Amino acid sequence: MKLDRMLSRRGALIAGASALAAAGTAGVTSLFSSTETPSAGAAGGTSGRAAGIPGSPGGARSPVSSSYRLSPVAGFAAPPGRPARTPVRDEPFLRVGGLGRTVVLTFDDGPDPRYTPQVLKTLREHRIHAMFFVCGNMAKAHPDLVRQMTEEGHVVGNHTWSHPLLTRLPRSAVRGEMERTSEIVERTCGARPAWFRAPYGAWNRDAYRFGAELGMEPMAWTVDTLDWRTPGAGAIAARVEEQASPGAVVLSHDAGGNRSQSVQALRRYLPRLLDEGYHVAVPRRRAV
Repeated sequence: MKLDRMLSRRGALIAGASALAAAGTAGVTSLFSSTETPSAGAAGGTSGRAAGIPGSPGGARSPVSSSYRLSPVAGFAAPPGRPARTPVRDEPFLRVGGLGRTVVLTFDDGPDPRYTPQVLKTLREHRIHAMFFVCGNMAKAHPDLVRQMTEEGHVVGNHTWSHPLLTRLPRSAVRGEMERTSEIVERTCGARPAWFRAPYGAWNRDAYRFGAELGMEPMAWTVDTLDWRTPGAGAIAARVEEQASPGAVVLSHDAGGNRSQSVQALRRYLPRLLDEGYHVAVPRRRAV
């Protein structure tokens, strides 16, 4: 990430803090229907209004039979078609809701062949799905890993092409960063991403508008693992376990630096979350 050499992660996060603070508790979306039990469904996104967990669409692979605890709430294949219209938001979604003790795991900046395969392996071992917000330049360099994400039921989101601070770019550059990434994901996976995350959590009006025009909803996070500070795998895992709550969206990284601690931490906190009765799921959007 070029900007990382020019601007500290701390400074960038401060630049985006006002946007996240303004969202507050309003950034909550119901991703799962409270009347449905965890089952195999279709991986995708959710609108800001509501979403559910439908049965597997035709042609989707059924997940391996497993215990209730390890059953994925969302399934393997992207749903056919796309929402007819995506509303322009003025804040990102910060958490999810609608089905008890459910959390969403998200990974930013990849794919990176040094760390992404290890993250995928751990998720696969627990039959868990996550969201990967990929950078376009990384997706172009490692298309096989992006395809693997989709094939294994994960949601691939848009994290811009080169991870810039969008609030410092002209409008044309903001759109270019987002559009190029959506195009490379579509060429690689067969469908454009339905979710977008602004680098450093620095959102502005252009990001929301262009995201909506490209068919994407904005997703932020509830729990920042602070793995980019490399505080140690134990500290990262402890932060997730201490801050996990129903509806939490957890931010981690599978690229953008040395992410070996992130990989090790995932191996620690994921089974513990499952033991505590959490369901780890990916959101699905409904047409609006």
